[in-house]
Amino acid sequence: MTEGAGLRAGELPDDLTAAEAGMWQAFRNGSVYDLSSGDTVADDPHGGHPWGEERTVRARIVCWLLLDGPPALAGRVASLKLAGVHIRGPLDLAGGTVTPYVEMHRCRFEQDVLLPEARFTTLRMVDCSVPRLEAARVQTEGDLHLPRCRFHRGIRLTDAQIGTDLMLNQAVVHRDRSGRSVAADGLTVGQDLQAELLESHGELSLRAATIGVSLSLRGARLVNPWARLTLNAPQLTVERSLYLTPAGIGAQAMSGMTPAQGTRIQRFSCEGGIRLDDGRFGDAVDFEQARFTLSDDQELSLRRVQTPELRFLGEQPARGRVVLSGARVVNLMDRADAWPGPGRLHMGGFAYDNLVPRGPFPLAERLAWVGAATAEYNPEPYERLAAVLRSGGEDEDAREVLLAKQRRHRESLPLAAKVWGYAQDWTVAYGYRPGRAAVWMAVLWAAGSLAFARSGHPPMKRGEHPEWDPALFTLDLLLPVIDLGQVGFWQLRGGWQWLATAMILLGWILATTVAAGATRLLRRN
Repeated sequence: MTEGAGLRAGELPDDLTAAEAGMWQAFRNGSVYDLSSGDTVADDPHGGHPWGEERTVRARIVCWLLLDGPPALAGRVASLKLAGVHIRGPLDLAGGTVTPYVEMHRCRFEQDVLLPEARFTTLRMVDCSVPRLEAARVQTEGDLHLPRCRFHRGIRLTDAQIGTDLMLNQAVVHRDRSGRSVAADGLTVGQDLQAELLESHGELSLRAATIGVSLSLRGARLVNPWARLTLNAPQLTVERSLYLTPAGIGAQAMSGMTPAQGTRIQRFSCEGGIRLDDGRFGDAVDFEQARFTLSDDQELSLRRVQTPELRFLGEQPARGRVVLSGARVVNLMDRADAWPGPGRLHMGGFAYDNLVPRGPFPLAERLAWVGAATAEYNPEPYERLAAVLRSGGEDEDAREVLLAKQRRHRESLPLAAKVWGYAQDWTVAYGYRPGRAAVWMAVLWAAGSLAFARSGHPPMKRGEHPEWDPALFTLDLLLPVIDLGQVGFWQLRGGWQWLATAMILLGWILATTVAAGATRLLRRN
């Protein structure tokens, strides 16, 4: 009997093995076809225990069932549900349309699974051993589930379109010949991409991917010592949140939930660079307790990222750089000990509207945070911080930030300008502490009045001078613009002449620094 005739008649083809005949009947019945032995060690698809012919089916027969299988029995729905089956040969469904429901548990594939440009309703492969999954441009109306599977030479999902969820929870994926563990550039997922507790050895590439709800890498471990990038996801779009946070381990831990107190957790960890440049995230980017292990030339790059909230709450990277240049967030939630030190933080053009520190973050440490991001003087980070503090009603702290900006600027000036800067700082703190000018004026006025009161001075012309008043005379010297009618009527000789000259110079310095500070205040307002 030919394959075609047997299929048309709904009968078994002649060349099927006993295992394949059982699978054929289970397909028509829509029931689970389980060839497990009941021995946990022997049934492990990732172990080395051999599976004999009694558990082996040919991939060609599986493809036949899925693409052109027999009709279902009366009152049943045809579907392929396998458990503990060894599939021999390449499972090649490239370009095909698979209508039946497909679910495989603890199966062992001898060769690659080839699904490029195939169409499925729903495909679930759970705890399977697969040399490689080649599924570029695959389409599913429902889910693509691959939890706890092990892929020895990577996964390719380039330009794939997943109707609802893509699940890679607890999967182990090793790199392919190009160094990628998961190549999913241009991937589109209708709802969630869950890759919690994923173990990736190689580059996880999600360039220009679009996720309809959230992307969860909770508890994932990403390792790529062979290249610069471990997570490469520029232009990633996530409608809600990206989670690089801890995950609970154990049966009681629920996927996507914050681990309950007492639950054993595993942090997200990444050994290698992360690139999220130009990403768009609808709710948040969350780095809670994330651990980054970078080399000196690697980066956690968030250039031009846009998100309502950035939760920078991971461990401080010991090496490498954190780059936020051009990023735009509304709420910046951070900790003082999460940021790297000087020379390893870059924030040029980084805009944020609100600061939400988690734990103590005093102004001195916030100024050190800005200083760490400006190896060379750059006013922008200081002005951004001052504007955010002022909008939050912390005017005094905002003035301290702007004063720190002027002091940082002074370090880059030539000697003469630096001396003038010190004069402005000592007298009126660049105009941000105007009360100092009054104090200095009062001290100089008192000192000058006491000095000039110790002796009289002859008039320049007899009968054409006001009455000698040392306090009024000193004040006239100190006020360079206002004429009180005292200076110019008395003869000053020797040290008194030098004292009067010093008073005039100090008055001009005070007046100039007050004017410079007032100009800055008016310009800022």
